[in-house]
Amino acid sequence: MAGLIRRNDIDEVRSRINIADVVGDFVTLKSAGVGSMKGLCPFHDERSPSFHVRPQVGYYHCFGCGEGGDVFTFLQKMDHVTFSEAVERLAAKIGFQLHYEDGGAAADQGNRARLLAANEAAREYFAEQLTAPGADAGRAFLGQRGFDAAAAARFGVGYAPQGWDNLGKHLRGRGFTEQELTAAGLLSQGDRGTYDRFRGRLIWPIRDQTGQTVGFGARRLFDDDKGPKYLNTPETVVYHKAQVLYGLDLAKRDIARSRQVVVVEGYTDVMAAHLAGVTTAVATCGTSFGVDHIKIMRRVLSDDSAGLGEVVFTFDPDAAGQKAALRAFSEEQRFAAQTYVAVAPDGLDPCDLRLAKGDDAVRRLITSKKPMFEFVIRQKLSAYDLDTVEGRVAALRDAAPIVADIRDSALRPAYTRQLAKMLGTDLDVVQQAVERSVRSGGSAGAQGQGQGHGHGGERGGHQGSERGGAQGFDRQALRPVGPNGNGGGAGSGQSRDQGGYRPSPAADPGVASVTTLEVVPVEVPAVSLTELPSTTTVRRERDALMAMLQSPTVIGAELLTRSTGCGFASAPLAAVRDAVARNVEHFDQPDFVQTVQADVPPEYRTLVEQLAVAPIPERPERAPENYLRGVVRALVERDLSRRKDELVLRLQRTDRVAEPVLYREIQIQSAQLEADRRAFVGE
Repeated sequence: MAGLIRRNDIDEVRSRINIADVVGDFVTLKSAGVGSMKGLCPFHDERSPSFHVRPQVGYYHCFGCGEGGDVFTFLQKMDHVTFSEAVERLAAKIGFQLHYEDGGAAADQGNRARLLAANEAAREYFAEQLTAPGADAGRAFLGQRGFDAAAAARFGVGYAPQGWDNLGKHLRGRGFTEQELTAAGLLSQGDRGTYDRFRGRLIWPIRDQTGQTVGFGARRLFDDDKGPKYLNTPETVVYHKAQVLYGLDLAKRDIARSRQVVVVEGYTDVMAAHLAGVTTAVATCGTSFGVDHIKIMRRVLSDDSAGLGEVVFTFDPDAAGQKAALRAFSEEQRFAAQTYVAVAPDGLDPCDLRLAKGDDAVRRLITSKKPMFEFVIRQKLSAYDLDTVEGRVAALRDAAPIVADIRDSALRPAYTRQLAKMLGTDLDVVQQAVERSVRSGGSAGAQGQGQGHGHGGERGGHQGSERGGAQGFDRQALRPVGPNGNGGGAGSGQSRDQGGYRPSPAADPGVASVTTLEVVPVEVPAVSLTELPSTTTVRRERDALMAMLQSPTVIGAELLTRSTGCGFASAPLAAVRDAVARNVEHFDQPDFVQTVQADVPPEYRTLVEQLAVAPIPERPERAPENYLRGVVRALVERDLSRRKDELVLRLQRTDRVAEPVLYREIQIQSAQLEADRRAFVGE
């Protein structure tokens, strides 16, 4: 077993990796000012972006839920890997050779990493088998659906040969154990031992957002195969079908750029759509469209409260397709983006449509999309005989709640008029039915979800900004609780330990005067940037610390040293200032922020993280270096002026006749301070 990864190697990987590139595999990031990027938080649902990334510092922080950390922390939380696995994965990404404390050059990367490696080896094997003589049925299937060898290679399509142990034998020869292959879902357990899960089937590798193969989808080819038409990898440590969208690794860039995602129903539909030019197509993997899929799509789509994006669902016109459409509609209000439905006139799915009418027909299918609300209303009405009074009344009762769910002030009246036209009923009657439904809470589905807002706006009352997440710490002390430090100059006494004590009865209850101290843990809540006073003085201190942490090399060692000698009014900010002062010699190191964060009391660590990623209030085109140095210099100038004013007041209180020596000393100090101030301002 190899030892720990060397600290220098960890720092080297951190310095070479751009955190924005790693986060960008999961979240669409946009510029948020000088050196800052932001997007929708991947750790909680939100409508407006509060998730900030500072590439230069190597940190991220969400001001909504409180999650934050460096690139290793992000990967640990998103992919559920250990710290070592996160370092090893990123090192592999940049081709960096890690070293370990016992001299080894490799380490056991953990169960998850082994399963991913097994999946990747299986993917390579399946792809190779597609060109083998025994894969005629697989190649024929692809050819019949309009996919050539280049298309198969683009999507990594492969073939699992017939037989019981072809894949297993191959992968065991590659060093994988039977236990690992079973855990990856590549082998199944039977009465006589293990056997290949996929046999005689066409194979699609299922990748996560980062492009790692996490599972497979397999299509039946032979009549003697009594299994399901499509067979997927079972739930594993790395594959959760409710959290994977097929094709997202290929589509995510275009989804982010075009602000559109197209949801189709199968692997071949994704292939056909992409080959036809609809490169934003994705599909679920053996499960219905659900909440977890929406969360993933919203992050990639950057689906914020502006509601500028588009989500287009394609469904078959048969009963199953209509059921799927209504199921998608029940979750529709979780999007801020506009939602649409596209159904081919001849009832063809994108794959068959491309085969029958060409690529242009697939593109027209998407451009001819209809709003989701209109589609669902028509589906509701199709169940009734609108030629009868009874049918129209029943249809109105069923459709009015759908219109009532539309909270957009422009859309709801328009759909009310459209519903009246569809029914052939007076507008007043339809308006009254919709208004009654509004008062009763809209459709049952919306009530069940707690949705309180309408299409195209801020919807989903259960999804607010969700403050909190700032973690408190159990601290222990053998002294009474005291206040924080006085916030004076550098090195001022910050209360690092806050706790409490209470008398504990002596062993002999008859000796009342004897007590012992019992340690009582006291929870000290984390201090957040948003909780600081909004005074001008505190804002100046905050902005200066942001500049020091985010751009220490721009500020420079000399100015950092001088500025951290200034007095602070805010005790929490003073604690951060002191940690910066103690670590100035590390200002040009890639882990400077981590060093400072580790040097403050635990309740201030979140504050350091927030200061390191908070947006700088300056536009990039206006020489941000001048602003960064300017806010720190202003802090020093203010401190010099404050100290000068204090000396002037002290001089006024000193009796020149009674205390001539002290009076002269204060005069000299005042003159020196003024000279110092003028020299600093003139620099």
